[in-house]
Amino acid sequence: MFVDRVRIEVAAGDGGRGSGSFRREKYVPRGGPDGGDGGQGGSVILRALSGVDSLAALAHRMQWRAASGQPGGPQNCKGRSAEDLLLAVPPGTMVIDEASGLVLRDLASPGDELVAAQGGAGGFGNVHFKSSTNRAPRDTTPGEKGEIRRLLLELKVIADVGLVGKPNAGKSTLLSRLSRARPEIADYAFTTKTPMLGMVAVSRDRSFVLADLPGLIEGAHAGHGLGHEFLRHVERAGIIVHVVEPQPMDGSDPLTNYSAIREELVLHDPKLGERPEILVVSKCELPAASEAREALEAATGRPVIAVSAVTGEGLDRLLVAIVREMDRPADATPAT
Repeated sequence: MFVDRVRIEVAAGDGGRGSGSFRREKYVPRGGPDGGDGGQGGSVILRALSGVDSLAALAHRMQWRAASGQPGGPQNCKGRSAEDLLLAVPPGTMVIDEASGLVLRDLASPGDELVAAQGGAGGFGNVHFKSSTNRAPRDTTPGEKGEIRRLLLELKVIADVGLVGKPNAGKSTLLSRLSRARPEIADYAFTTKTPMLGMVAVSRDRSFVLADLPGLIEGAHAGHGLGHEFLRHVERAGIIVHVVEPQPMDGSDPLTNYSAIREELVLHDPKLGERPEILVVSKCELPAASEAREALEAATGRPVIAVSAVTGEGLDRLLVAIVREMDRPADATPAT
């Protein structure tokens, strides 16, 4: 099950209480205090790990609590510190404090981690309070309380290339032809309800991650349809491949559909309008494909690649265009 948003409460362990103890040994009169300190409470740590692709493992449980430290003992024995609780999340997870709405950390790369809740320090034993004027202190301190936080975890899929377009534009079929991914494919809208990732091998030593992102509709930036469930994943795609269906089932105009999706991306985040974009007309085996491609080229002034996932036509040209865009310097002007 793909889960890309969860709310959890993380609670670190409390520190152990300090010990109030005195030496009790034969032939050692007035042995003095020997109470040890309490152990450190365990922290809750979020770490991005490669191979984890969903937040589903965290969705079944609301509260995650680390163990508390053990109390101190006699003979200056310090209590055992508790182990930290490690929660694995996918790379690309945003950690947001639910109370303030602040982003605590973007765990974008494998190995990135955040101490979401700090464990409490152990308390002092009575040995800490001895002095020349207080040789038999009975003072101890309790351990500090561990932090408690309510967090919102949001996964934004990390992909080199993202396929965008209206529902049923042919994105899933295109992904299945370019990679080994097997998304659900059917002749009705919103077949894809969650992002699908596939590894596309260009050569023996060159590959990239391609994401089939759920279809957009007008008003998505305001939450209509899949709304932000889709749009937040687009933010991670370095290159956008905009797939336009030449003969939509609802009878709509392909050029109008392209403009509508383009506007939704910009309304969600103006920076998406500056993202490198490759225009593709799918299902080029259909009679209307040639006319749709020419209209799109005339309206945008940019080249449009016609592809067919059925016959394989244009797929090599699309791969070349993607690799060329990936190799372009970041400050270079996109090709038109």
